[in-house]
Amino acid sequence: MSRKKLPTGIATFARIRRGDYYYVDKTGYAMQVADGATCFLSRPRRFGKSLFIDTLAEMFAGNKALFEGLACYDEWDWDTVHPVVRLGFAEGSLTSRAELDERIVAQLQSNAVRLGLGPMPGYRIPDLFIWLIQEAEQVHGQAVVVLVDEYDKPIIDNLADTAVAEQMRDGLRNVYSVLKGQDAHLRFVMLTGVSKFSKVSLFSGLNNLDDITLDPPYSAICGYTEEDLDTVFAPELEGLDRKLVREWYNGYNWDGEAVYNPYDLLLLFKKRQFKPYWYETATPKFLVDTLTSRQFYLPGLQTITADDTVLSAFDVGDMSTEALLFQTGYLTIGDTYEVLGAPRYQLRFPNREVRASLTGALLAACSPDPTAARTLADRLPRFLQAGDLAGVEDVVKEHFASIPHDWHRSNKIAQVEGYYSSVFYTLFASVGLDTIAEDTSSRGRLDLAVRHAGQVFLFELKVVDAPTGAALAQIKDKAYAAKYLAKGVPVHLVGVEFSRTERNIVAWDTETITPG
Repeated sequence: MSRKKLPTGIATFARIRRGDYYYVDKTGYAMQVADGATCFLSRPRRFGKSLFIDTLAEMFAGNKALFEGLACYDEWDWDTVHPVVRLGFAEGSLTSRAELDERIVAQLQSNAVRLGLGPMPGYRIPDLFIWLIQEAEQVHGQAVVVLVDEYDKPIIDNLADTAVAEQMRDGLRNVYSVLKGQDAHLRFVMLTGVSKFSKVSLFSGLNNLDDITLDPPYSAICGYTEEDLDTVFAPELEGLDRKLVREWYNGYNWDGEAVYNPYDLLLLFKKRQFKPYWYETATPKFLVDTLTSRQFYLPGLQTITADDTVLSAFDVGDMSTEALLFQTGYLTIGDTYEVLGAPRYQLRFPNREVRASLTGALLAACSPDPTAARTLADRLPRFLQAGDLAGVEDVVKEHFASIPHDWHRSNKIAQVEGYYSSVFYTLFASVGLDTIAEDTSSRGRLDLAVRHAGQVFLFELKVVDAPTGAALAQIKDKAYAAKYLAKGVPVHLVGVEFSRTERNIVAWDTETITPG
């Protein structure tokens, strides 16, 4: 198979198809969603939503030549062409309701020109949108298709300022509410975005909205699958460690088939280096600030469970931590189970990139000197590989010793009971180590397990007035090591005790058990 050009950052279907770029065929999914009436899909940023919307637009516009060799080519009705109205907010950042209204009016006018309609009457946005839909149907003789890309971005961009975010929500509701009343003139509607805001707050009256976000058959509607790598991108895999590719970038799951982050993979194929490409495109300051202001117990990131209601509960000023982490792509579905017939989701980090990058940002938020904290954390893998527990102890002690007492009084997160566990956990997770917070067994729950270089390290943490040795004793009494010893790997037991007054380690008790 010959190599092709990498479509990094390209969201135009025609350009990809005409320009000898790699293309992962998503037209089968496009036919499935287009069989409905009004569809909604939430996916994180840079996952291919814009390209999917553009693909649908070309299909409904009847541009058959672009689809030769693809799944829809012999299945789609190319003779019936629908006028397509497109709205999108991916470009730029809007900071006021006036800017938003101006952008909406400009897009409505642009659609009118492209569809060959007459001059638009008036300037009220709902009236303009209604006129556009009805006029397009009359001129072209077919019901209208409405495609909205990144429908929520004006709100998401302003979440740090609740007043502005509410103005953006009201402005978007002003245009989206039109869709309910125009149902008779519409063939198909699809909206995509990062988050799912409640129907009451944003889609007033749009009761027929089919949310396919967590429908298992659509889990891979955006992103690349393992099969895509083996077929479409096979020429790019030469020289890359497939196991590392999977660990770094795969793992996103919406209750179905897991997928790779497409943005990461395309840049990996181009630069041939493992880096947090997706994360670096937009540091989630709002997310980190939210977690710290809510005094969130950071090891709990790996033990979150939620139901459909929680994951979909999203509105300005009313965002659950679980929904925020899931909808922005920093947590994904790890397991699904039922409680009285209703689904429950066990959430987890998708991959090494997200785990290390987000916990690195959180470590910085927990530390007065983020650069020094990261430098110290980078020493941990070497000490762990050598089984040097004294070296690990030195890293942890040095980090806590670097935190001034004044910082403890002025920083909210340092006031919470789980502060020591949070900092301890983020030190290990921020460098990409395989960490399991609150590791469960039949006898109880261990604070932290770390697997590295064919060894397992079990940490139990306690905050004490004076050293007692209780942390190590608990590891042994609860037989936390048993399940790992059964796998035939060395297990290091580490009981860590922090002094309430000294704010540092006062006991570091260790024991190593070798199987057999």
